[in-house]
Amino acid sequence: MGIRVAVAGASGYAGGELLRLIAAHPELDLVAATAHSQAGAAVAAVHPHLTGLDVTLGATGPEALADADLVFLALPHGESGALAAALPSGVKVVDLGADHRLRDPDAWARYYGGEWAGAWAYGMPELAGQRGEISIATRVAAPGCYATAISLALAPLITAGAVSADDVVVVAASGTSGAGRGAKAHLLGSEVMGDLSPYKVGRHQHVPEIKQATGARSLSFTPVLAPMPRGILATVTALLYRAVDPRQVLAEAYADAPFVHLIPDGAWPHTAATLGSNACHLQATTDVDSGRVIVTSAIDNLGKGAAAQGVQCANLMLGLPETLGLAIHGVAP
Repeated sequence: MGIRVAVAGASGYAGGELLRLIAAHPELDLVAATAHSQAGAAVAAVHPHLTGLDVTLGATGPEALADADLVFLALPHGESGALAAALPSGVKVVDLGADHRLRDPDAWARYYGGEWAGAWAYGMPELAGQRGEISIATRVAAPGCYATAISLALAPLITAGAVSADDVVVVAASGTSGAGRGAKAHLLGSEVMGDLSPYKVGRHQHVPEIKQATGARSLSFTPVLAPMPRGILATVTALLYRAVDPRQVLAEAYADAPFVHLIPDGAWPHTAATLGSNACHLQATTDVDSGRVIVTSAIDNLGKGAAAQGVQCANLMLGLPETLGLAIHGVAP
């Protein structure tokens, strides 16, 4: 028998992606999958693409998860803190929600509200110093999807002093799965298809997380809902601080990062190219008119932006190869 893992919140999109990845992982054995309203349902009835996975969803609670070696929490924001605190200290936890990402309780109160659950190790292995911290942690907070796409594009440039941390502007488009699986009128196919719409303009909850992860001090972020099921395309711009080639900075930063790809000069990232993978595709240039650095980043919001990155963190926490059970390349067409 392999390493025993459990998934809380297994009925959602990120939870379903976790179940898919665990089923194919050579070292992980699923021992429990829980949900709230879908408790008692067969996994295949909730996730038809997982037909053949003979698992029934249980009720979410610490007693259903306590026998696992590692638990993935794929719960709505604000619900992970109490459940994680009730789990035995010897159980490793990867939280895909926001509850343990922010180090500043005031930022949590401003953007999320409710009680701050405390900060855990931040689960983006490619950021400077994070791989080692994750490897020795028992509790890890997996980053948000927008935060992942934007931070991977921006953090090395700020760290290297290549761009100003005081004037960062981001426009990023996300597929509808980023809003979760709950029924919402504005996510109906007839509302989304053929349309692009901004939302949470100037107040998106990932802003403090992105600033914390990258060192940005001023960030203007406009998220856009795109008519596609999954994927994020982020365009990140910042004022060039010193004369450097931004591509060279990114190439050096991610030379040993198996999932982050600086694509060939002249090509630009596509969300479809990252579908089903844990990859992030990056491209960078300098605007000939404004002199601003422009970095475009593409990820699968349910892959590198959620479940696959969670498994990447779990691999490190469990002493397994970082890439085990994860796709480096996307699925096409």
